[in-house]
Amino acid sequence: MDSKNQFKKRKTLIMMKGLPRSGKSTMARAMSKKTGSPIVTPDEVRLAIHGQAFIPSAEKLVWAHVDVMVRALFGNHDTVILDATNMTLRSRDEWRKPRLWDRVFLIVDTDPDECCKRAYMTNQKYLIPVIEKMHQYHEPITDDELDPGDTVSR
Repeated sequence: MDSKNQFKKRKTLIMMKGLPRSGKSTMARAMSKKTGSPIVTPDEVRLAIHGQAFIPSAEKLVWAHVDVMVRALFGNHDTVILDATNMTLRSRDEWRKPRLWDRVFLIVDTDPDECCKRAYMTNQKYLIPVIEKMHQYHEPITDDELDPGDTVSR
């Protein structure tokens, strides 16, 4: 490493982790307001691309855009917030390589019944089976998936 890059601050990707309607976005917005860090939200990308919450056949395109957005924002920011569920090892590993940033996992551990209640109260009943399925297939973060510099916070 040349001396010019030797003292560059590491970039940090803050990865929200939690079920839909758990409060991830509320926490991400509060953090963004406090720190000035931009937020990348796959749900907003979905709306911008195809005007609705979820179309399975469009997911590769959605996540390609999310990836580009995160990388582009790191051009002018030291920290970027990824407001996504990140409930499985596979989804989290996508942000592990290449090692361009440290990851901070912020876990929003809201009870699934409360998430379903919130979905019902906000007229998002279509999310209830999604919440139940994600809770069933949830994979906790393990020490094995953390790289040096990665941290987990609740």
